Parts: sequence; C-alpha cells; structure tokens
Amino acid sequence: MHLRAACLLLCCILASPLLAAAPPRVMLPTLYTSGIDVGDYWVSEKFDGVRGRWDGHRLVTRSGLAILPPAWFTAGWPAQPMDGELWIGHGRFERISDLVRAPSPDPGAWRRVHFMVFDLPSDPGQFEARVLHMRTLLHAAGIAWLRPVPQFRVRDADELDAWLARIVVAGGEGLVLHHRDARYRVGRSEDLLKYKPYDDAEARVVAHTAGRGKYAGMLGALVVQRPDGLRFRIGSGFSDDQRRHPPPLDSQVTYRYNGLTGNGVPRFARFLHIRHDMPPPDPK
Repeated sequence: MHLRAACLLLCCILASPLLAAAPPRVMLPTLYTSGIDVGDYWVSEKFDGVRGRWDGHRLVTRSGLAILPPAWFTAGWPAQPMDGELWIGHGRFERISDLVRAPSPDPGAWRRVHFMVFDLPSDPGQFEARVLHMRTLLHAAGIAWLRPVPQFRVRDADELDAWLARIVVAGGEGLVLHHRDARYRVGRSEDLLKYKPYDDAEARVVAHTAGRGKYAGMLGALVVQRPDGLRFRIGSGFSDDQRRHPPPLDSQVTYRYNGLTGNGVPRFARFLHIRHDMPPPDPK
C-alpha cells in the first residue's frame, strides 16, 4: 500500500507543470554602439518584466519553468508561438516575478498583467514583416492583455537618444533595436540590440556587512561574487525594508553599474532586485 502511494506521488510530481522543461531556444540581444544607421531598425521600449515564451499551448520562462496563470489569461490565444514580456508596470519587476513563481495563480493579481509580444519565433519572414504579422494577429485575437510591443522608427541617433531619455524619465529600462531585415535566429544576434543608460548583470551573495549610522542594525552592503570569481560590494539601491531583510546568502541578485574600473570592478554598482529564475547559458 505504501509502495503504491509512493508510486502515485512520484507520477504526480513528474506530471507537475511546475517542473522545468528544456529552455526555449531564443534570440538574444547584444549591446548597441553608436555609429550604426539607426534608420534600418525598428525601435521599442525594453520592458522590465519576466520574459515568456508561448509555444501555442503553454507559457514558459526563459529557463524553461512553466508559468501557471489563471486559465482565462491564455484562453483564445493564437496557436502561433510568441516571444514576449509578462509586465505589470514600471518598477514592478519583483511583483511579476513573484506571480510567475507562485505554485497557484492569484486571479486578482493577474488582472493587472499584460503579455507584451515582441516577436514570432516560428515566422520565417524578416522582422519588418513579423511586426506587421504581430499587429494583425493580436488585433484579430482581441484580448486586452495580449498586446504587441509598440514598434517605431527613428531618423537618426539624436532622435534615438531623445526616445531613450523619455523612456528612462517615465521609469523604463531602455530601448531595443531590431534590424528590419533580420530573421529570427537563435542565440546572440548583432541584428538585435539593447540600449540602456547603464549595464546590468547578476552575482551571487557571499556575505553581508553591517550598516552604520542611520543603517545601524541593518544591512550596510552585500558582498557578491561574479561567475568569474571577482568579489565586490554593492552598498546602494536598497530600500529600508530590504536593508532590514537583505537578500540571503547564496541568492542571486541583479545589479546595475556604469562601466568598469581599471581593475575590472563594476563602477557604481547598485542593487536592483533578487533574481529567482536564472537564465540558462546562451543557446548555440
């Protein structure tokens, strides 16, 4: 009897939609550098949400973890595979991250979520044709929370910089540039560029330092370690609540920085958020 119960439990676990599947093979950006002809690119806002892949039947994260929204959220979605961002609003990354990781959906919270579609990975056309396809496809679906990411064109680098400044002032992360002739190609692509006023990366928390002055009894700084072994401190970017309850040891955090020092240390490193779902290595 106990053996049978154990077998049933194992079957349930193996069938659980929360188990990670193979990570989806996605197209990834490289960094924007000045000097390119920006008139050859479609431009969009880089949304600070959780990347999702709709395979025509279900949603998964960049690492392959199943996402479990309420059934109504994906009802009526096209069978067309879609790349997009699950997004609530500017500065709400931790909230959407918590929703995506929840073992059961919170219908009320999901009412505020949008799936912002930025590509159609199975469409063989050039990106300009895929932009039109996305607009047509999602307009026909008529689902308010399923939207194409607004794509637009700029004349020159000055107009691009003006858009970047406008997005950042509004609380956004930055911009994405996608070459109009690009096909969907798995892995890092020089036809897909991200443009932000700062760099960001992930590191592992290895120690906490004690705060002083007004932060006495709270976190002073995180000591973190990059994948290459370099250790450094992150002492800013925390709310008072985060200083009282800092990211635990061995957790992964995302930080932003402005270039590197001569010793290769991130300059002006600032905490952004805990990273619960680490991306897999770049697909080849």
